Amino acid sequence: MKAALYKGNQTFSVEEIPTPKPNVNEVLIKVNLSAICGTDVHAFMYDLAPPETVLGHEFTGEVVEIGSNVTKLSIGDIVVGGGGTPPPGQELPQKILPRYNYRKMGFVPEKTRAYAEYTLLPEWNPIKVPDGVSEKQAAMCEPTAVAIHAIRNSKLKLGDSVLVIGAGPIGLLTIQACAAAGADKIYVSEPSLTRQNLAKKLGATKVLSPSVNNIENEVVELTDGIGPDVIFDCAGFPQTLDLAFNTVRRNGQVILVAVPWEIIPLEPADWMAREISFKSSWGSDPINWHNALNLMKSGKIDIDMMTENNKYITLDKIQETFEGLMKPTDQGQIIIKF
Repeated sequence: MKAALYKGNQTFSVEEIPTPKPNVNEVLIKVNLSAICGTDVHAFMYDLAPPETVLGHEFTGEVVEIGSNVTKLSIGDIVVGGGGTPPPGQELPQKILPRYNYRKMGFVPEKTRAYAEYTLLPEWNPIKVPDGVSEKQAAMCEPTAVAIHAIRNSKLKLGDSVLVIGAGPIGLLTIQACAAAGADKIYVSEPSLTRQNLAKKLGATKVLSPSVNNIENEVVELTDGIGPDVIFDCAGFPQTLDLAFNTVRRNGQVILVAVPWEIIPLEPADWMAREISFKSSWGSDPINWHNALNLMKSGKIDIDMMTENNKYITLDKIQETFEGLMKPTDQGQIIIKF
C-alpha cells in the first residue's frame, strides 16, 4: 500500500509499505478520505513526530477485513477513525496521565495513521457512519468533535454572546457548534477575507478583521459595553489570548481551543479583578463524535459549505501541501482522496 512516511526535518516520502493484517481484535480499513489537521501541520513544522511515522487521524473509510474476535463491525461498514471508547489501559496518555504535557513527554502521534491507503485499528476505536451523513462530512467528524468538546467544556448558556477568535476549520466548526448550543450573538475575529465570508455564511452575527477593526473596542460596544460571555480562542497566538482576556465580560470565560506552540506571557491582574475563568479544551471525548455525526445529519453542522471551494488532493501532493500550510493562508479544509 502507499503511505506518506514522515522522515523528519519537514519531509514526507510517499512509499510502498506492506499492507497490515488485522489480529483477532482488529479491523483493516481502506481509507477513502483523510483530512489534514493543524496538529499534524505543527508536528511537521516543528519536527515533533518520530521518523517513519505515518500521521493522519481525521478520516473515513470502509472496513475490508476483520479479526476473528471482532463482533461490533462488519466488512463493508463505513466508519470514522476514532470516537470509540477505549478499554481500561488503552487510553491515550494525554487523556489519563495526571502530569502529562508535551514539554516533558514529547509529541505522541495518534495511532490512526490515515495518510495511507489502509489503516489498522482495534475494534473499539472506529464508529459507524450513520445513514444521511456523507463521506466528506464523516471525514470531518474529528475536528467537529473538537469544537463540540470546547463548547461542552465551556459555561455557554442559551442566549449568551460569544466571540470566536480565528475562523480556520476549527473556528468555523466552533461557530456552528455555538449556534447549535443556543448562543444568541456570535462575533468572529478573522483576518482572511475568504474565511470572513465563510464565517458569515455559517452563522456569525458579525465578522471583524483585526487588520481593520479594533476588535476589543468594537466587540465590547456590540455587547452593550460589557463584553461577550464566552470567548473561544481558536488561533492560539499570544496576541489572540491577550485579546480574549481583555475583551471578555466580568465573570466571563475564556476557552483555549487552539494549541499555542510558544511561550505566552500572561498578566493576570486585570482578569483576576474581573474574576474571569480560563479553561483549556483538549481534543474530544467519545460522546462528542456521536454529537458531531448527529449534528451533521440534522444539518446544524455544514461541512459542504466549509469545503465547497476546495479540491481534493492526492497523497503524492502531501509534501507541497504541508509546506504551503506552514505559511499564513486563507486555505480552507484540505482533504486527501485515495
